[in-house]
Amino acid sequence: MTEMAAGTTTSSEPLPRAKTDLLPLLIVPALALLALPFVGSGSTWVTLTVAGLAMGMMIFLMASGLTLVFGLMDIINFGHGVFISLGAYATLIILGPLAGWAQADSVWLNLGLLALCILAAMGVTGIVGAVFERIIVRPVYGSHLKQILVTMGGLIVAEQAIHAIWGASPIPIPLPETLRGAFIIGDVIMERYRVVAVGIGLIVFIGMQLLLNRTRIGLLIRAGVENPEMVEALGYRIRRLFVSVFVAGSALAGLGGVMWAFYRQTLTAGMGMEVMVLVFIVIIIGGLGSVGGCFVGSILVALVANYVGFIEPKLALISNILVMALVLIWRPQGLFPVARR
Repeated sequence: MTEMAAGTTTSSEPLPRAKTDLLPLLIVPALALLALPFVGSGSTWVTLTVAGLAMGMMIFLMASGLTLVFGLMDIINFGHGVFISLGAYATLIILGPLAGWAQADSVWLNLGLLALCILAAMGVTGIVGAVFERIIVRPVYGSHLKQILVTMGGLIVAEQAIHAIWGASPIPIPLPETLRGAFIIGDVIMERYRVVAVGIGLIVFIGMQLLLNRTRIGLLIRAGVENPEMVEALGYRIRRLFVSVFVAGSALAGLGGVMWAFYRQTLTAGMGMEVMVLVFIVIIIGGLGSVGGCFVGSILVALVANYVGFIEPKLALISNILVMALVLIWRPQGLFPVARR
């Protein structure tokens, strides 16, 4: 009787919460404070920091889809870069008929144009992602080597399709009128488009965290990753959930492509592949499959590139590799390693 009572008391106790690892979160503010005396000027430091945050957000938008697909589906998609390029080219669908909105001196029209471009890009890349998953990825589930080979092949085919549809020449796209220029507060200069990029990046990150950790769909997806047989036994079709994740990852790549296209103001078929090395560096630094790690890693890489580029320009090209090496020496599995990896 005493044993039963003890068992009842034990079972009624609340489950222990997982400890939050705060140490990697302190790296970004510590880096910013460390760079301040080397930069010298406070206004220059603020300008570099805001620019780095904006660049980090754009890197996160391009990398988040890939880390989502790899973390939840265990798929290495080397064709991710083409979804970035395709999302960038999808802006032409909106910019064609609504070119006047880009030239209008109206914040709301300009932001509305950007929102429509994002929706069009996410729609196009989501649809293409569904076809890509069905034809190319699905036959090679569980084999990383085959995934690398077939997704690289799909990348080549898709890039040539972009050339066939839009041509091989670079296409200039205008930045909306009110998103040009900068906010000037004293000696601090903040580019308007970069400020918008920071806002969009934060919205996407918070949305992903809430979806994966606070909703039933997120619970099912995470449960399906850990024990797909049990989720199937409960009546849920895990294959549909995983297809949805792949489509969402492709759509996020399209969103990143739009932001990157307006930042570069030029479209090329290979623009997605140009940033794929940086995307993989960010994912490795953050921890394979970790959305939070991808977010912190993106900001870390961008801030280091900005600070080093200002203090010692000759080291700027290798700063990302140095950051990755230092992080992996400290934590071989990345800043926020996923347990199942």
